[in-house]
Amino acid sequence: MAAPEAGERRRAKDAPPREATVLRAERLTPAMVRLVLGGPDLVGLDVGASSDRYVKLLFPERAVDGRPPVRAYTVRSWDAAASQMTIDVVVHGTGDDAGIAAAWAASARPGDTVRFRGPGGGYAPRPEAPWHLLLGDESALPAIAAAAEAVPRGVPVLAVVEVASPAEEQPLASPGRLDVRWVHRGPGTPAGQSLVAAAGALDLVALQAEHGGAPQVFLHGEAGAVRSVRRTLRAAGLAAGDLSASGYWRLGRSDEAWRTEKRGWNEAVAADDAELAGPA
Repeated sequence: MAAPEAGERRRAKDAPPREATVLRAERLTPAMVRLVLGGPDLVGLDVGASSDRYVKLLFPERAVDGRPPVRAYTVRSWDAAASQMTIDVVVHGTGDDAGIAAAWAASARPGDTVRFRGPGGGYAPRPEAPWHLLLGDESALPAIAAAAEAVPRGVPVLAVVEVASPAEEQPLASPGRLDVRWVHRGPGTPAGQSLVAAAGALDLVALQAEHGGAPQVFLHGEAGAVRSVRRTLRAAGLAAGDLSASGYWRLGRSDEAWRTEKRGWNEAVAADDAELAGPA
């Protein structure tokens, strides 16, 4: 698979809005809804080469000072022949407790429309990597599933995914030699805590010996958990260039609040790397 172009991450921000129509809506699990989108604006859409490609959904009816809220979602799959895009949305809470996009997705029906920008993206499994390590929570599951499907045939891929319960597990497939390890956080356990523990329990030395080298890593999900796991992987000797790591959301923060804090999070991650590197 070709590497993503450098400009793909900018595409979702810079592209003019398009309109999509909901063609199908399906409840995959108690907390995950799949929407298949189509329409004239999707004909000829350049989705890029990234397996983590995403679109930014716009919600003008909730605009503040003329600026609509924006929510980013992974493109789970793209059917170029039919010009149809599939996105999977985590739905949580009801009424005022539900997020803007989650509430929309939970009630979406065929014929509904939504405007979006993108797609953008920045990660794809490198064919030369000896193996692949995919880690995340429900928010990263669509991208993890897409990445697993893009791994070259026969190449080992280990996916460690935190979900609320066994009911949230989904079938994953890959041309590679796929090993999926589901982690259930259970009631009362903060999001990300179980993923941190599972990642810390991995025997990376043994895995690298078994698979002939260091993995290419995709690590996305709750920001605090992602930073903690990333630090663990870097301390184990994995190179920063082999890690795609980002917080999709932050526990206790709205999407808007998290966006204002993300630069500080990036700076903290850079400080982690500097600390691990030791004195110059």
